[in-house]
This record gives sequence, structure tokens and C-alpha cells, in this order.
Amino acid sequence: MGYKARKRLALFILVIGLPAYIVLAVTMMNIAPGFPKLIELIVYVLLGVGWIFPLKWVFKGIGQADPDQQEEQ
Repeated sequence: MGYKARKRLALFILVIGLPAYIVLAVTMMNIAPGFPKLIELIVYVLLGVGWIFPLKWVFKGIGQADPDQQEEQ
């Protein structure tokens, strides 16, 4: 996947996907029976960090200059 496509996908994930994931996670935690506060904290931390691992390849190198673009002289 090219740099520009990954950049667009990363933007889409951050603007659309992440808020949708947050709503889904909070909704699922509200539906679940009452957990002890410590367990609930652990689940929220795991849900908050866990989304990035499958998507790490999309965000890797996005902040760098486009490697496909020719340098202007």
C-alpha cells in the first residue's frame, strides 16, 4: 500500500473508526453486568490500548516525508 493511501486510511481510522470504536466499547461495557471497579478499569485500559496493535502498520511512518515523492531542487 502506498504512502498516500496509508495516510488517507490513517486519517479515516482516526476520524471515523476510532470514535465508532469508542462508542462500541462504552456501549458493550454498559450492557455487561456490573464488574468490580478494578476489573472495569483493566478492561477499559485494554480496550483503549488494544485497538492500535492490529492497525500499527497503517500509522507507521505517516509523520515522515513522502518517500515516493521526488525531491525538488
